[in-house]
Amino acid sequence: MNRVDRITFDPGVMGGKPCIRGMRVTAGMIVGLVAAGRTSDEILTLYPYLEPEDIVQALTYAAWRTEEVDLPLVSA
Repeated sequence: MNRVDRITFDPGVMGGKPCIRGMRVTAGMIVGLVAAGRTSDEILTLYPYLEPEDIVQALTYAAWRTEEVDLPLVSA
């Protein structure tokens, strides 16, 4: 997995959800905006305190979390 040092977890911020650099902006919110068709430039305009690398790391984290793992089935 690529480095995701901008993704933080703090029970006191957004209920411990993965956030961007301790701010009240969740990785899921960023992923949702991208999924809704927003460009990185649009997101950075909407949230000027974010940086381009924040978006990259939110997407990297989400991709890592959704990886599937195949487990062999054992016959009885």
